[in-house]
Amino acid sequence: MKELVETIAKSLVDHPEDVRVTEHDEGRSLTVRLSVHADDMGKVIGKQGRIAKAIRSVVYAAGANRNRRINLEIG
Repeated sequence: MKELVETIAKSLVDHPEDVRVTEHDEGRSLTVRLSVHADDMGKVIGKQGRIAKAIRSVVYAAGANRNRRINLEIG
């Protein structure tokens, strides 16, 4: 899951070297935290959160295939 979020985020931002993705496993749920350069935060979130919502949809679908609940935190 980490690689999926990292690949998507790096394709969106101007500073791909500053993309950091961490995972915190909690049994059946997994929390994925995405950190980007401050200048790129708007690009990852998008207008009215549309990009963030799309990333979450992809991550949730990937988690459903593995019978896991995925939480994506952007910060």
